[in-house]
Amino acid sequence: MKNIKGCSKNSDFGMLIKTDTAHNYSSTEYPILKFKTRNTLIQEELTKIREELPAGVRLVAISKYHPVSAIEEAYTFGQRIFGENHVQELMEKESVLPKDIEWHFTGHLQTNKVKYIAPFISLIHAVDTEKLLREIDKQGKKCTRRIPCLLQLHIAKEQTKYGFAPEELEAFLQSGVHKELENADIRGLMCMATFTDDVSQIEDEFSLAQSIFRQTKERYFSDSQNFTELSMGMSDDYPIAVRHGATLVRIGTRIFGERQY
Repeated sequence: MKNIKGCSKNSDFGMLIKTDTAHNYSSTEYPILKFKTRNTLIQEELTKIREELPAGVRLVAISKYHPVSAIEEAYTFGQRIFGENHVQELMEKESVLPKDIEWHFTGHLQTNKVKYIAPFISLIHAVDTEKLLREIDKQGKKCTRRIPCLLQLHIAKEQTKYGFAPEELEAFLQSGVHKELENADIRGLMCMATFTDDVSQIEDEFSLAQSIFRQTKERYFSDSQNFTELSMGMSDDYPIAVRHGATLVRIGTRIFGERQY
């Protein structure tokens, strides 16, 4: 693989993309829905969600593992923010879909993949290490742009989830490293609640995230007009997240149905 010296989003793209017939993301094929057409279902769900979300809360439609045709349907009904979790899939979709789409990267991002999305990504949700933040800054310099990103907070009881534990986040911000990184534009925090049916536990975790967000803004970003985002809440728990101050909710299954792996 050649070294990427500049910031062309096409550099080494061919090396990144691998043939995988099971994940043909540009395909227009989609499973047949028995009772309603796919576009009707997408339109209905988008309408319902928008009616539920208060002013100031934006919807990120999580489109991973869904074909381009499904994204096009949501786009037709006015959705402009889409979230992807895999760099290869994101690049394939970005190359063929309208350029006014605001692409968010919502999954675990490897440092060696940042260079591929740096030229166009609108927001990286899950910055979970100092190393990743430094790489975002490095690639932002190459692209002569500040890359918006969120620090991932680990509040769930599951150890499999990524992110800074509350005390780790505090220690990192106290170090002042983030102030040195001019091309990594920290816009707020992101978190995921524990996957559980216990609503009280989810309430407690989102409440904690809201409290940490407020403290973080007051202590470390009080002079920043950009530190405004709290990304939390998915298809099953976003109403709880909204009650606790979410400004971005990440909803996929409710809009597009079950993913096609």
